[in-house]
Amino acid sequence: MKQSSSALAVKSFAKVNLYLQILNKRKDNFHNLNTLFCRVDLADTIILKNRQDGLIKIKCINRHVPCDRTNLCWRAAELLKQKYGLSFGLDIDIQKHIPVGAGLGGGSSNAASVFLGLNKYWCLGLSKKQLVTLGAKLGSDVPFFIYNTKFALGSGRGDKIKPLISLDKLKLWLVLIYPNIRVSTPLIYQKFDSFSGLTRFRCDVKILPSELLKCGKGVNPKCLINDLEIVTSTLYPVVNQVKNVLSGMGLEKIMMSGSGSAVFAICNGRKQAQDFKDKLTKKHKSWAVFVSSAV
Repeated sequence: MKQSSSALAVKSFAKVNLYLQILNKRKDNFHNLNTLFCRVDLADTIILKNRQDGLIKIKCINRHVPCDRTNLCWRAAELLKQKYGLSFGLDIDIQKHIPVGAGLGGGSSNAASVFLGLNKYWCLGLSKKQLVTLGAKLGSDVPFFIYNTKFALGSGRGDKIKPLISLDKLKLWLVLIYPNIRVSTPLIYQKFDSFSGLTRFRCDVKILPSELLKCGKGVNPKCLINDLEIVTSTLYPVVNQVKNVLSGMGLEKIMMSGSGSAVFAICNGRKQAQDFKDKLTKKHKSWAVFVSSAV
């Protein structure tokens, strides 16, 4: 293990959930679920630089990102220091582009990038299995980002990852809308528990990979499911407003990602996604609209 004198920049990608089924509540108050993750090219940049005083400092100009010990990047670096008895200090500069509280996994991705970056930067030599075990201590979505894969099935809390290598060549183009509403994931899961009768017949998550492999962007919209959507859209009606606007534009494969509030639609290609972005940006100036693709 050694310290480098130069800085290291790491890309930190977002994700969307093409499928999210909540199975039941666990004794540890988390939920068992089935999900299909899709990593997208909307990304933050994490810059790591050693400091001599042994402290960990977070820098981020986004006022919604905590720069104290509650930040997942801080906790990831501290976890490595404690686990391996390191005295290194670290500056972590988070250049934020992924909306906060959007269900896009930004915080978890940032933590995973710190694990992956420091494994290289501090020459730790940790295996993927070791990093995944550490990442799962900080958040259910962190292991997916550590796997560094385009598509994956998630089970357990979402932390049991099965990469879908068969979908590596699949290119999906999305128009992604963040309606400027920050959503608390713990609150949505808490409210989900108080909603009764939400379980309904649905396409099995195991069918979706083969459907994507066979049909690609032409996937059956009925296979795209998010159990949390009804909860978030009840608390934040703007989610349904976004969905209705996209539906009114002729899009069919529309869903909320994670616990929201971001909504995305699968498009026929980059040009169509860009055309929709241009129209949406012009009509809904309070929304942040992105063209994004699976990476």
